[in-house]
Amino acid sequence: MSGKKPIFLLIHFLIRFLFQYADSKFHDQEQAVLLRLKQHWQNPLSLEHWTPSNTSHCTWPEVVCTNNYITQLILDNKNISGTIPPFLSHLKSLTFLNFYNNNIVGKIPVALYNLSKLEILDLSQNYIVGIIPDGIDRLARLSCLKLHANNLSGDIPAAIGRIPELRTLYLNDNLFNGTFPPEIGNLSKLEQLYMTRNGFLPSKLPSNFTQLKKLKMLWIAGANLIGEIPQMIGVMVALEHLDLSSNELTGNIPGSLFMLMNFRLLYLFSNKLSGEIPQVVEALNLTFVDLSQNNLTGTIPVDFGKLDKLSGLNLFFNHLSGEIPESIGRLPALKFFSVFSNNLSGSIPPDLGRYSALEAFQVASNRLTGNLPEYLCHGGSLLGVVAFDNKLGGELPKSLENCSRLLTVRISNNAFFGNIPVGLWTALNLKQLMISDNSFTGELPNEVSTSLSRLEISNNRFSGSITIEGNSWRNLVVFTASNNLFTGTVPLELTTLRNLTVLLLDKNQLNGALPSDIMSWKSLNILNLSQNQLSGQIPEKFGFLPGLVKLDLSDNQFSGKIPPQLGSLRLTFLNLSSNHLMGEIPTEYENVAYATSFLNNPGLCTRRSSVYLKVCNSRPQKPSKTSTQFLALILSGLIAAFLFASLFAFITIRVHRKINHILDPEWKFIHFHMLNFTESDIFSGLKERNLIGSGGSGQVYRVAANGFGSVAVKRISNHRYSDQKLEKEFLAEIEILGTLRHLNIVKLLCCISNDNSKLLVYEYMENHSLDQWLHSEKKAKSSSASMNHHGELATVSAVAGSLGYMAPGKAANYGDEDTCLAKWAWRHMQEEKPIVDVLDEEIKEPCCVDEMGVVFKLGVFCTSISPSERPNMKEILQILLGRNPRWVCGRKSMRHAEHASTPLLNSSKSERLAEIDGSLASCNG
Repeated sequence: MSGKKPIFLLIHFLIRFLFQYADSKFHDQEQAVLLRLKQHWQNPLSLEHWTPSNTSHCTWPEVVCTNNYITQLILDNKNISGTIPPFLSHLKSLTFLNFYNNNIVGKIPVALYNLSKLEILDLSQNYIVGIIPDGIDRLARLSCLKLHANNLSGDIPAAIGRIPELRTLYLNDNLFNGTFPPEIGNLSKLEQLYMTRNGFLPSKLPSNFTQLKKLKMLWIAGANLIGEIPQMIGVMVALEHLDLSSNELTGNIPGSLFMLMNFRLLYLFSNKLSGEIPQVVEALNLTFVDLSQNNLTGTIPVDFGKLDKLSGLNLFFNHLSGEIPESIGRLPALKFFSVFSNNLSGSIPPDLGRYSALEAFQVASNRLTGNLPEYLCHGGSLLGVVAFDNKLGGELPKSLENCSRLLTVRISNNAFFGNIPVGLWTALNLKQLMISDNSFTGELPNEVSTSLSRLEISNNRFSGSITIEGNSWRNLVVFTASNNLFTGTVPLELTTLRNLTVLLLDKNQLNGALPSDIMSWKSLNILNLSQNQLSGQIPEKFGFLPGLVKLDLSDNQFSGKIPPQLGSLRLTFLNLSSNHLMGEIPTEYENVAYATSFLNNPGLCTRRSSVYLKVCNSRPQKPSKTSTQFLALILSGLIAAFLFASLFAFITIRVHRKINHILDPEWKFIHFHMLNFTESDIFSGLKERNLIGSGGSGQVYRVAANGFGSVAVKRISNHRYSDQKLEKEFLAEIEILGTLRHLNIVKLLCCISNDNSKLLVYEYMENHSLDQWLHSEKKAKSSSASMNHHGELATVSAVAGSLGYMAPGKAANYGDEDTCLAKWAWRHMQEEKPIVDVLDEEIKEPCCVDEMGVVFKLGVFCTSISPSERPNMKEILQILLGRNPRWVCGRKSMRHAEHASTPLLNSSKSERLAEIDGSLASCNG
């Protein structure tokens, strides 16, 4: 036996050596795969430390090894570009594969399904396209699958429902346009299911989803769901978050939902749910309830007053009635309370804000009575008071006087009275103070909050003079103070507000002359000083306000001549009626569009009879006897010449008409402005060499018109025997277009038409396309490359589309010649670059940056490739009015605001979304 022992030892060492050799060889093979990956992705900087050396690849920070085999490959946020190569599947021992937030393109390779030990697969926040390949159930050990925020399409395969260990499934924010399988309901261990924001075919929520007894998170918002919420949803006892918002769900809200003891977040907003809110509420762990934008009726449940953990309650845009339960005012955690646009009545709970750090208070557009709660800003956290369009009254609560975080106060159209608390005028962060249509009294303060951008105080009883001291008013954009009792003059300091776009001081008792020197009204669009007692001359400087489109100085005592400089403005509305003006009106306003702009000014006249003014006539001198005889002789000669010319023209025309009656019908000439050219000037320019554009309905020519410069002529051909009704509609539309006056609409000068064709003659705006404005310097440097066979810049706007529409030209590029403006803006947001960096320096002001950012984001979402991701016009209007800041989630690290805690405020939602974003953390976090 002793002789056998060495043999056993030899065999043992031999086997051990062979295993070590195999392990070493496999170890080298795995490193070779990693180096091949790096080369496949063209050696990204983030992986520059992946180099062959004596050091094991298991020490690389992106690699985790177990027993010398690669088990985890963590490549999130590495700025990797390219596809996932099939040879990645050679890493047979992988249990965790993470490609989160890169620039991965292409399709999901089927070879990944060979990684049979894989437990966690994260391909989210990339640009992966195509379908989820069949056979994904081969990943039988998979517990976490994250494919969200890509461009995947088609159906979600039924095979996903056959992965028994699956606990986390993120499929949200893709382009799925097929169906999702009911087999998902068979995933008995599933805890998180996200399918939000996809363009699925209209589908009902499968009833077998209620079998998911361990499911905690169910998010299927914006996924084209229809039908009713299953009544058995209450058996999903583990449910914590339910988001079925922004769908087409109908029917009632199941009462069993409010009996779930683990329930925390409920989002059912933007559906078509009806009926009453369940009155019995035992889900005492609820922290946020959003049932807004539905068709709910009945009353607010009194049991909501038992939800001590409730931080947000959104019930706006419904048909709720009755009173707000008083117990809601005593909730200790309540921060966001939004019930606007309902039919609520009675008084507001008096303790609201007393026991919690209230941030958003929004009760507008109801039938509420009584006073505002005295303790609204007791906690010092209030961001906004939105209570317009009610029947509220009394004085404003004193707690608003020391409310430093306050951003907006909107309480118009109520019955409030008394003075505005002094501290409210100067609240540090106050941006909007909108208190029109009440009975407030007192005087304007000399100083206001330096953050104030919108001040609306019309239709109150404010008095005294308008006095501006210091620079605290500098960020004001809108100032409306119509129909008050203000006296004194319009102060010169008011003209220094360079951000001001709207100024309404009509229906007051202002007097004296206007400041002759307009300091900085370059942004002013609307100015209304009517129905005051202002006098003196209209300042010439008004004619140098480039943005002014509406001007009303009527019902005052202005005298003297109308400054001719006003003619250079492109006003859509002008009213100088009921003054003491005299002399000729500017020639630019001698047309029907301004027919009522100069009434009740006996001293005014016009050179044309098209407006309701007398025609200007010079007083004739008394002629001498000699000159009379001379004039009579000249007149006789002229009459004889005229008769001869008329006879010749008559004969010529008769002959011409007999020859061309059928081929060339009579032209009609309709003009909307005073013109120096005739039809023949236009006809002579309709030549091939003058063609500058063409479109679906005609060609566009640049024509040199006699004494007018160049005009753009659009020629529209039509059938000779066109319908008379259509002809009348065309002429009616032309009349409307001819009277339009807008800064961004090119002027229609005249229309020339006959039975065969129509000519629309526009003001010629050379090189005024969007592309040209954005890139004038670059275009100037490369003008030779931008010229066509006629010497015109290729970006010239062409009147080549439908009637009255100026095509905007090529979509502008910004820093990248191969990327259109929309794609560039989208990429800018995806890369999380600050929006403030792209704002125009000429208009970028601190007071407007937030609003400009909102418009920038809105533009990005409105130009999304997928129509399902674009907001509709109702949502756009609400967003622009500050009523709905919900965004469609984009690609690449753009977080989605699932609920609008402050839909009427422009405040940051980062803190309020922290809990939601936390649920999107990686599976192993």
